[in-house]
Amino acid sequence: MNEANRKSGADRTRLLVAALEKAKIDLLVCHLPINVLLTSGYWPIIGASLSLLTQEGEVLLIVPEDEKDFARESWADRVITFNPASLNELKTIPDAVREPLSQAVSDLNIGPGKIVGFEGEPVCVPSSYVASYSCNVWLIDLLRELMPFSALLSASDLLAELRAVLTPYEISRVQLACTIAAHAFELGRDDIQEGLSETEIAVLFRMLLTSMRAGLAGVQRADGDMFCMSGPNSFQAFASFQQTQNRQLCRGDLVLVHCNSFVDGYCTDITRTFCVGPPDIRQTRMLEAIFEARAAALEAIKPGVKAAAVDGAARTILKHHGFGSEFKHGLGHGVGFAAIDHNARPRLHPASDDILKTGMVFNIEPAIYIEGLGGMRHCDMVAVTETGAEVLTPFQAKASSLIVS
Repeated sequence: MNEANRKSGADRTRLLVAALEKAKIDLLVCHLPINVLLTSGYWPIIGASLSLLTQEGEVLLIVPEDEKDFARESWADRVITFNPASLNELKTIPDAVREPLSQAVSDLNIGPGKIVGFEGEPVCVPSSYVASYSCNVWLIDLLRELMPFSALLSASDLLAELRAVLTPYEISRVQLACTIAAHAFELGRDDIQEGLSETEIAVLFRMLLTSMRAGLAGVQRADGDMFCMSGPNSFQAFASFQQTQNRQLCRGDLVLVHCNSFVDGYCTDITRTFCVGPPDIRQTRMLEAIFEARAAALEAIKPGVKAAAVDGAARTILKHHGFGSEFKHGLGHGVGFAAIDHNARPRLHPASDDILKTGMVFNIEPAIYIEGLGGMRHCDMVAVTETGAEVLTPFQAKASSLIVS
């Protein structure tokens, strides 16, 4: 483990321990990859790993044997491995984990009367592999079996609050994920042209994203997803997911390109909307309104400010330009441990009661969606500093940089 990761572990563990002390939780057990990452610095691959954190700050990882080399780069005090399957027998994950978890509980002296925190609510989790295990129910049953005289307590709110504020190291990893996205957006812009399909554009951007991996020192896994929606199709970009289709780009189209890049589990949520050829009068008005709304939101971001007020600053501008009803979602949400979780704190939404804090990382995505014409969204990654907003995605920050010939 490198020194930066070690320091990050110390910083994060201090925050975690303080939270456990306040909640009177003696042991926190996590299985969701984002929470294993939060508590140990390790982003599990197949979702079968567990992290255990005591109120004394001891961190223990239980991981599949195949993942041990990755897990050893974490800040865990100890890594225990298990074999989920063999040619001698068929094992379920609960069966494979039971023995190492029992041993870990014994080693950590979690006896009768202790309070054990677990993940009690569903969470939107970035994909760490093609398929991964989800084991909330059986894990709770296993905890009851192994610690029958301990009290189980949902730690969902505690974990959500902890994920909302990133340490300097964690922000630096998000920044690195933004850097590889910037590479793809800046070079990919030149590939956008009439006649190419949305699928071809998405593939070209994804190739540029992936090509950056070789040049990243100290990184285990870096990649991401790219989506392209053009012309009338881009109107649907306000939906809960993005959908790349085979429509061919035409002159005059809006071309919305959406990116969720990641570096070792730390994620981004970025969008740029390009114009194929000079924008017409309506597209020009849309660009002007969105960039003015972006500026208003950035100006409003400070520690102690209500997240709803930042949404309001951007929404007021879009209403002033006559696009109030065309801005169909909240201004943003927490990003970093999450990628596209609209409930990740802070929620920049008219109904949000979240308050901005230094270290929070989120997106701001002022947007306009007009049926028949398309959608235009400019989504930046932002970190809250002591004095205001730090834009982690400063590239293509002028309307002129979004016009392609």
